[in-house]
Amino acid sequence: MLTDATFIRRLDSLYLLARKVLNGSLQADRKSTKKGTGITFADYAEYHPGADYRSIDWRVFARFESLVVKLFEVEEDATIYILLDQSKSMESKFRYARQLAAGLGYIALNCLDRLAVYGLSDSLTPLLEPARGRGSVMPLLQELEDARTVAGDTRFNSCSRLFQARHQRKSVVIVISDFLFPDGFDDGLSYLNWHKHDVYCLQVQNDDDTRCTLKGDIELECVETGQHRRVTISPREAALYEEAVAALNARLIASCASRRIGLASTTPEIAFDHVIQDILRKGGLVA
Repeated sequence: MLTDATFIRRLDSLYLLARKVLNGSLQADRKSTKKGTGITFADYAEYHPGADYRSIDWRVFARFESLVVKLFEVEEDATIYILLDQSKSMESKFRYARQLAAGLGYIALNCLDRLAVYGLSDSLTPLLEPARGRGSVMPLLQELEDARTVAGDTRFNSCSRLFQARHQRKSVVIVISDFLFPDGFDDGLSYLNWHKHDVYCLQVQNDDDTRCTLKGDIELECVETGQHRRVTISPREAALYEEAVAALNARLIASCASRRIGLASTTPEIAFDHVIQDILRKGGLVA
């Protein structure tokens, strides 16, 4: 259960570690490009009637006899979005994936970052609308507890475009998935990266994903679409399957590295809090 006291104590231990190693924020130092009345100097602008006279740079006036005002960077926290894969291929790993989402979400809310969670399938399903503060922890955990996998192909690339249409401001996007998407993942990652989102991929796979133990003449059913197909699996076909999955995972590593996207790969055999501890000790959600 994601809402029982024992599990929440594990989450609280992660938050205490986050405070210690990340100085109270799950995010790296991310500043808006907007200019206003922050504390970091950004540029000059010509003075006009009605502007704050306290921002006039009198040293510039003394030298050039020109009235200009200082502009500063406005520091704004980016919202953290968790995209949780709800496809049927995640069924055996879904509890574990929800634990990872709960751990990262718990830290974000306790660090007073803004957080939102979407289910990722053939579309985006809101699980937690943008929220901030400790008061949103129980609604987060309850929504994750109630979440279930859904049938149908997961369209990550089209979901990435839908996400951008809804959220155009630069954000932190955490994708928790096995990344076994029918239409691939490269276009979606490229799209999010091109729109300046800070993306972090958390890949969850188990032995059933990476190894083929089936043999002989069998009938397979696609867990996502329900389609059936009779196949003959020899040691050669089993080896080709394992090579294909290894190649896909290598492409994910290369795709993330080329775009400076953070990536961590794990299995349900590794305790979820150990995975998050490792992420925190490496500096948080950074490449």
